[in-house]
Amino acid sequence: MPGPGPEDYDAGPFVPEKADLRRLREAAAGCRGCPLYRDATQTVFGAGETSARVVLVGEQPGDQEDRQGEPFVGPAGGVLKRALAEAGIDPAEAYVTNAVKHFKFERQERGKRRIHKAPGLREISACKPWLASELALIDPEVVVALGATAGKSLLGPSFRVTRQRGVPLPLPAPDGSGEAEAEGALVATIHPSAVLRADAAARAEAYAGLVSDLGVAARLLRGGSG
Repeated sequence: MPGPGPEDYDAGPFVPEKADLRRLREAAAGCRGCPLYRDATQTVFGAGETSARVVLVGEQPGDQEDRQGEPFVGPAGGVLKRALAEAGIDPAEAYVTNAVKHFKFERQERGKRRIHKAPGLREISACKPWLASELALIDPEVVVALGATAGKSLLGPSFRVTRQRGVPLPLPAPDGSGEAEAEGALVATIHPSAVLRADAAARAEAYAGLVSDLGVAARLLRGGSG
């Protein structure tokens, strides 16, 4: 009888029960919960400690992350680290991960360059068990959703960054059941790659908005109301 595979669009069968982060990371390397594993170089799991008070959730690995096997090591990661520091959050004390653990891309015509493609709702849903396991283990005080994909993974398909960014929101239960809320808060903002994509005239404003939203998370970590 065939085992679970990408046709099921569900990473759940690959997630070990009662595992620590090291075991989860090892198991995620063999995930076949959706077709994205076929073309990606490797699974890119989260990085950080279970003691982290804040979890930063991005979209998916980019080209450099896919090659190096670590989240936020590319240009967007540089923007994020700088913005975190300006907002008053030590990047070394945060846990960083992505809603989707494999790089989705298409190849540029007549070239080898891999062009990012946004994950679809089926892929976001398929990968949710990994994110749920990370959040359940870490039990953070604050989760920051970086961009639309992270927001949809955590809050559902109706999430819109433009409507819900920069304000403290209830943190949903890690299992996504919707029956209970976790202790802690969620703050949504743009993905740092949006700063890089902005034209020169809009880039400073986009970056300032990112720092401002992260400042809300920083105040929550200090015990404020945001």
